[in-house]
Amino acid sequence: MDFLYTILVALLVVVIFALISYFRVKKAVTTLNQEQFIEGYRKAQLIDVREPKDFAAGHILGARNIPQTQLRQRYKEIRADKPVYLYDQNGARSGRAALFLKKKGYSQLFQLQGGFKQWTGKIKSKS
Repeated sequence: MDFLYTILVALLVVVIFALISYFRVKKAVTTLNQEQFIEGYRKAQLIDVREPKDFAAGHILGARNIPQTQLRQRYKEIRADKPVYLYDQNGARSGRAALFLKKKGYSQLFQLQGGFKQWTGKIKSKS
């Protein structure tokens, strides 16, 4: 019976952590569908937070690659006074990147709903 309570408590902790994370990201970044993203990203800084090999395989036309793993060292390459449009493969990393940038004083943060995986607009790729 104690084992069951332990599993229940662990599950509850995981659910609470997930909810807190979800609401923190929701507060830090505005999620845009593809049409909304297209409307604004040309007047903003478009940042692909995926790893370089994924970026090289294909990315949204006009995007700069600043991988989420390098963001702590490179965030100053992004201007805080202009909107920042973020995307990754499916939407998880861009949320974490937005949380980090929010802590550093960035306020105009947007992410692509569904990430690059859902993107049907113009892309640049090797082939």
